[in-house]
Amino acid sequence: MRPDANAPPVDPRTRIGHVHLKVADLERALRFYCGVLGFEITQRYGTQAAFVSAGGYHHHIGLNTWESRGGSPPPPGTTGLFHVAILYPTRAALADALRRLIAAGVSLDGASDHGVSEALYLRDPDDNGVELYWDRSPEVWPRTANGELAMVTRRLDLNGLLAEAPLRQERAAERNPAPVA
Repeated sequence: MRPDANAPPVDPRTRIGHVHLKVADLERALRFYCGVLGFEITQRYGTQAAFVSAGGYHHHIGLNTWESRGGSPPPPGTTGLFHVAILYPTRAALADALRRLIAAGVSLDGASDHGVSEALYLRDPDDNGVELYWDRSPEVWPRTANGELAMVTRRLDLNGLLAEAPLRQERAAERNPAPVA
């Protein structure tokens, strides 16, 4: 549904390419986004900024201290970013993210099953909201009798999700396969 029915919709192939976050401490932010979540640094701009990505893309997340070095998060009741949502390709990949968060002692603000997706909600070290999620196939999304999307918010079974997490040894073997004779 669009507010102006006469305006043409955006091209359906349009995607959000990256998010750029102001952070107070670049190294602390990199420890979270790379050390905990597993993103890789693709480029640094000295001690002021860095780009990180998954899978070699130029960057999914930009982190900078240009206007925020040593700063504090905006106070509640102000406008700004609610959260950045990071889409994982599978439920097992999301489960691995949960395992990483637990190992790093990062607490969750919430965990929900939305029918269309399963999501983990947390805060990064600069108090930015972060959603980690995976989408179910559109064929199984909940719909009304009229065919409209009917998202829900239910408690996510974290133990059930964790059971999907691949073992670390399996992940290491995928990155470094044994040589073929």
